[in-house]
Amino acid sequence: MYLSSFQFNPARRGAQRLLGSPHALHAAVLAGFPDPSPSATGRVLWRLDSIRHSATLYIVSPRRPDLTHLAEQAGWPSLEESWRSRSYQPLLDRVESGQRYRFRLTANPTHSARGERGERGKPYGHVTVAQQENWLLQREGRAGFRIDELPNGERDVVVTDRKMLTFRRRETSVTLRVASYEGTLTVADRDAFISALCFGVGRAKGYGCGLLTIAPVG
Repeated sequence: MYLSSFQFNPARRGAQRLLGSPHALHAAVLAGFPDPSPSATGRVLWRLDSIRHSATLYIVSPRRPDLTHLAEQAGWPSLEESWRSRSYQPLLDRVESGQRYRFRLTANPTHSARGERGERGKPYGHVTVAQQENWLLQREGRAGFRIDELPNGERDVVVTDRKMLTFRRRETSVTLRVASYEGTLTVADRDAFISALCFGVGRAKGYGCGLLTIAPVG
């Protein structure tokens, strides 16, 4: 597995086009791989982090990408630090149950309406902060972690950004409710947690959702 980062140049027209369309950015990310299909160890996941006037693309993938095309269209092609890739395996090898990490996740928190016979129906995006936080808490077990508790008994997770993405995909319009989370967690099940890091959390992984990244606490 590899972790890559790419710095956009927002002044470039190509960057503006990609930053405005998760569908176009998804295609550009996949173009960095001769074979972007999932492997036994993981799949291509990406997330766009925007702070003030800068935008950074993070990619986790089973194969090392070549992002030269992105640098030429939307980055800083003459700068060595325009994009970087490094092995993700050393971090994965250090993960053990009981370890604590700071985390960041951008996800598409949804619920499915039930039909008259109880069958799962169309997914709908959660709207409120409380609903979006609860969505993440409901996924702790299957994702192999538990979000830490604060001294006041509340869980250490904050929804830092909430937005609705609307874009065109072929001839249809797609709308996604997206929430970004930050906080601290403790690994409860090493194998399940590594699977979450490599295969993502939740829906809409092709549109910049599901990538969970971690950093040591302290």
